[in-house]
Amino acid sequence: MQNVLQSAFSFLLLRLALSAGFLSAVAGRLGLWGKKSSGWQGFLDYTKQINFYLPDQLISPTAITATFLETVLGLLLLVGLFTREAALGAAILTLLFAVAMSVSSGIKEPLDYSVFAFSAGALVLATAENYIYSLDQLMHPIK
Repeated sequence: MQNVLQSAFSFLLLRLALSAGFLSAVAGRLGLWGKKSSGWQGFLDYTKQINFYLPDQLISPTAITATFLETVLGLLLLVGLFTREAALGAAILTLLFAVAMSVSSGIKEPLDYSVFAFSAGALVLATAENYIYSLDQLMHPIK
């Protein structure tokens, strides 16, 4: 029984860490981290750098879409609602980001920023049997 509790607690910590990663990135581009923030223009510039193959007209919609997805996935993971689906979405989104970073900047940058590890962690989270301290658990109690 102790192993099951340790595993469930590990998944809780992973869920919260992934949520914090997404929400912190969004907070930075919205200027909520003060001087530590990249700001929206900085994020647009980075989006253009990473997605150099996109026409200029698609940079802003790409940045908005990424920010929207990171916000929604971060909030879903935070409260533990549709956790499996949110974790799969997080794994796909971050894997796409890691590939784009690799193409534009080389493999070192996504490795240095642990983007592949973030993606793998999200995929591992999606395999959990249940999610303690979550809205999913309240809606579907463990039997």
